[in-house]
Amino acid sequence: MALSSGLSAAHRALVWLDGQHPQLAQGAHALRQWLLRHPKTISATLATVLVAGGGGAFAIANLGPDIADQPVVSISTPVEVANLADQAQAIDQLNLNLIRTDLTRTSDTPESLLRRMGVVDTQAAAFLRSNPLAKQALQRSGRTVSAEVNGQQQLRQLSVRWLRNETDTAFQRLVIERTAQGLQATQTSAALSTSVRMTGGTVASSLYAAADEARLPDAVISQLTDIFSSQIDFHRTLRKGARFSVVYEVLEADGEPIRTGRVLSAEFNNDNKLYQAVWFQENGQKGNYYALDGKSLRRAYLAAPVAFSRKTSGMGMRLHPIFQTLQKHNGVDYAAPIGTPAMAVGDGVVDFAGVQGGFGNVVIVRHGANHSTVYAHLSRINVRKGQAIQKGQAVGAVGTTGWSTGPHLHFEFRVNGVHVDPQSVIQQAQSTPVSPAAMARFNASVKYAQSQLQAAAQMRDTSEQ
Repeated sequence: MALSSGLSAAHRALVWLDGQHPQLAQGAHALRQWLLRHPKTISATLATVLVAGGGGAFAIANLGPDIADQPVVSISTPVEVANLADQAQAIDQLNLNLIRTDLTRTSDTPESLLRRMGVVDTQAAAFLRSNPLAKQALQRSGRTVSAEVNGQQQLRQLSVRWLRNETDTAFQRLVIERTAQGLQATQTSAALSTSVRMTGGTVASSLYAAADEARLPDAVISQLTDIFSSQIDFHRTLRKGARFSVVYEVLEADGEPIRTGRVLSAEFNNDNKLYQAVWFQENGQKGNYYALDGKSLRRAYLAAPVAFSRKTSGMGMRLHPIFQTLQKHNGVDYAAPIGTPAMAVGDGVVDFAGVQGGFGNVVIVRHGANHSTVYAHLSRINVRKGQAIQKGQAVGAVGTTGWSTGPHLHFEFRVNGVHVDPQSVIQQAQSTPVSPAAMARFNASVKYAQSQLQAAAQMRDTSEQ
């Protein structure tokens, strides 16, 4: 095919020469006749000349077949899997167990709890209803419960984990498992493990909403407001667009988070001002939060006894909402839903806990020799007279008992029995800075905290993109 194509090309060239130079017509016809008598010789000679003259690539491409015109051939090779039927049967015979984790609820019955955990087992429900350990472990809401279920939705093992007290370093574990002798329950205790988590958020409407968006536990956001209470008035000066990052501990039981621990470091950027804090404990002293230069952020008192609330009335003369007479208001009112924790603003001892006239349910706490605070209109009281309490501990819950027109906390601060503006005392009471002897260790803690806060800020920014 290649030689025939070459011959045709040579023939066309001679025809063109004949047409362009009539005077060579006779010689051209003679040459044409010789070409027809010796086609193979001429084709080989012409191919050699084209290759030698640099036209080899053109000649080869022009003479070769077009790959697009070639037929497509599919080749199939069967692959055999050895003992495929036996393998499928073995998979069908596997005993797969599923594990599901949830929290107990106040409305739970043994049947509803097991149903939510994917268990259909009347024997297990009867055991939960009759076994004393199981009844006691499941009577409280909010406890972590895990169930292991076989392919027939029968219970193989159920475990419940909880803390007896919020300050415990060990957790309680109840395990119910199916044995050859039937279902059995065993209760033990084990040490909590600690992990570190970090997150952050941006305030769009409120700090509480931002914390909820960042899946930050309420206990952590309460610590944040406490840590920065001496620098930021969260009731009045928190701006839209304020950003925060926080690194905190989580206490776990068998790998499941059971409660939050201490905030390790945090930062707030509010109104283009950066506030940072790190937890540090000097040898033999109580731990505290400090700015990165070593100055203490801990004041003797909280900025407010109620988190996420607003002031509705301050000190001074006002028209009494019930008696409609002009009277002096000796405290500050914080509006909050019924049941909101009312926290002691400082360490102290309970002087009074009970009902007192227009205050309704009231708690009075003595701080040191001459300071005392009052928490009135409570819906419930959590402390008793003579009890030592710590700053931030809930002494009761917001209510509307006594002379009250709606849910709120009436809060007073007294110095030597005289009513004073709470903020005037709170802003002045501050702790001492890091000692010079501990500064080297403190600076090492600061460097590590800065790297963690930077990581938390990057996580926040990435999640908000």
